[in-house]
Amino acid sequence: MRERRVGLAIYVKSLKAARNLRKFGNIHYMSRRLNYVSMYTAADTFEQTVERIARLDFVTRVERSHRHEIKTVYDNAKPDKAKEFDYKMEESQILSIARGEQQLGL
Repeated sequence: MRERRVGLAIYVKSLKAARNLRKFGNIHYMSRRLNYVSMYTAADTFEQTVERIARLDFVTRVERSHRHEIKTVYDNAKPDKAKEFDYKMEESQILSIARGEQQLGL
């Protein structure tokens, strides 16, 4: 079974030093322009890991990812009226073309 993981955004002073974060979890992405590291760490040792990472001298800020809190199953989603109208128009055009072909005997 897979272990539960938690995402972290770690802002650093230097990306060269940020390679040392590998021992705390899996690095997913390193941004050169914004100087941050996106990584995943084990959920059961999350608090201790964040404390250890925050104490490092090249780390400026550590933020927890809230992605797992976002609901991805949508209930009672209302259809878009504009799209629904386009589909009906397209369907009527296809039917009229088919009727025209039948009348011509094609």
